[in-house]
Amino acid sequence: MIIEYQKDKTEGLYKYQSTTQMKLRIIFLAITLISILTCQGQKSDIPQLKELKEKITNRTYPNIDGIIVEHCDEIIIEEYFNGFDKHSRHDMRSSFKSVTSLLTGIAVDKKLVAIDDKLIKYFPELEGSEKGNITIRNLLEMRSGLNCEEFYDIGPYCEGAMTNTDDWIAYCLNIKLQRQPGLNWSYSSNDPMIIGEVVSRASGMTIMEFAKEHLFKPLNISDYEWTISPKGRGMTAGSFYIRPIDMLKITRLVYDNGNWEGQQIVSEHWIKKSTNCEIDIDFSFTRYSKMPNAVYESAYYGFYWYQENLRYNGINTKVLFASGNGGNYMMILPEYNAKIVFTGSNYGNWRGKLPFEILLKYIIPMIENKNCR
Repeated sequence: MIIEYQKDKTEGLYKYQSTTQMKLRIIFLAITLISILTCQGQKSDIPQLKELKEKITNRTYPNIDGIIVEHCDEIIIEEYFNGFDKHSRHDMRSSFKSVTSLLTGIAVDKKLVAIDDKLIKYFPELEGSEKGNITIRNLLEMRSGLNCEEFYDIGPYCEGAMTNTDDWIAYCLNIKLQRQPGLNWSYSSNDPMIIGEVVSRASGMTIMEFAKEHLFKPLNISDYEWTISPKGRGMTAGSFYIRPIDMLKITRLVYDNGNWEGQQIVSEHWIKKSTNCEIDIDFSFTRYSKMPNAVYESAYYGFYWYQENLRYNGINTKVLFASGNGGNYMMILPEYNAKIVFTGSNYGNWRGKLPFEILLKYIIPMIENKNCR
């Protein structure tokens, strides 16, 4: 019977086979689509994530504007709140200082500057001043000795005063030298502002041009906005507006030791040197988040990067991070192969440290038992 059918209706048989194959393809695609949607649903239905989103929306965790988690090179969480979405730029605040560290590293790699250069090399106006002996390293470590202290609310708060002047660089250079450079850590937005001007003078480019050419273009980052002084200097201490997904690119660049899709943007040597945090700043971000039952350990500082050991409920791991007022962070958990971005608007209060509680109570438990393939 089958042979007779093939002989008499060959064309019809081929049509039948073609239709069957098409039906099988449709069924296969439908199963694949259902599988994808199911997997996506499973991610959103993870108990920890569901509870976290509820706490953000009911303002138990207020003013958390965005969270992105990349685990094993896959984005597993990308959530936005409070009117923000994936297209919204967010103010990085001082987490941009860590970008300034990358820009400095690029300038060092290109032999435009050296970290033990003294400021007198770039600012002849400091001739005869002890401030001319401040080194690039001193600035990167926040140990310039200039009389600013913005971290512990004991002042003077130089960033606010600086932005009220017409010439931000002149203001920074006129700050009184309070102590010997290289001696003590003192958080100051003056230091990265001076660094930005050093890179600009050494390269013959504005810092905006330098960053675009050597960092943002290679990372395909184009949607951003600088804060610019009346004299046309880009703010290298903070107040840089960018999409959180592009903050993740910067985080990934550091995680991958300065390499981006096969191109070495900044040297591995610089990444390791700048993130080798050895300066004890006598401050715990976890403690300031007011998280109960966590073990508090002081954070350490590198070249505009922080590192803190996290200990809670069996978790014992290090996090490398860039920190910005309001709860704006770029974080790396090396032991978990995770890169995390937080954006927030808890400006000027302890809730800006809430991401550390979220990290320990929700994000790490979501990923700690998942191995990378």
